Amino acid sequence: MRALTLLALILTTSGCAMLSPSPPEDQSNICEIFREEPRWYDYARDSEQEWGTPIATQMAIIQQESSFRSHVRPPRERLLGIIPWRRPSSAYGYAQAQDPVWGEYREDAGSRFARRTHMKHATDFIGWYNDRTRRMTGVSLDNPEHLYLAYHEGQGGYNRGSYRGKPGVQQAARQVRERAGRYATQLEGCESEFRCRRFWQVGPLCRQ
Repeated sequence: MRALTLLALILTTSGCAMLSPSPPEDQSNICEIFREEPRWYDYARDSEQEWGTPIATQMAIIQQESSFRSHVRPPRERLLGIIPWRRPSSAYGYAQAQDPVWGEYREDAGSRFARRTHMKHATDFIGWYNDRTRRMTGVSLDNPEHLYLAYHEGQGGYNRGSYRGKPGVQQAARQVRERAGRYATQLEGCESEFRCRRFWQVGPLCRQ
């Protein structure tokens, strides 16, 4: 009986991963990303309207964290350099949200059904988290580099300046800034494709 239960769990988990979208082929161009997954535009747009973080910044953070892989986790540490051991953190999904803060998000803004492996919930989480960063640290939502520093270190760590001794984290934050700027420029030239792509999105029903 235990074997059957375990097999069912494995098949269910594998099935969820198989049903998730494959990572976009061209992650350097936000227009191509949204052409592959137009619903992702809708999710990011909804998050921007709810929380204020620009679409380009949301997607730049997700690319940095997971390369748009839905079920990714940090690689396991190696015991004695050989044996797969525990993972360094509970980070999971598109936004690499960890268990404690994901629980806070679900209680405060999400729902008990929110999943880290769904882009809708990942973008909403990033918007919620960055709004909290703005309130707790004063970082502008138009400052992707420092939003990412607070995203990685936590708001308390950011306020203490914990990132200053971490050149790898600072480099990742600069990459997010550069990618967000590039995505924003690209999006200016193609966003009209995604705003009103459905037949019923006309007049006041069109996304503005």
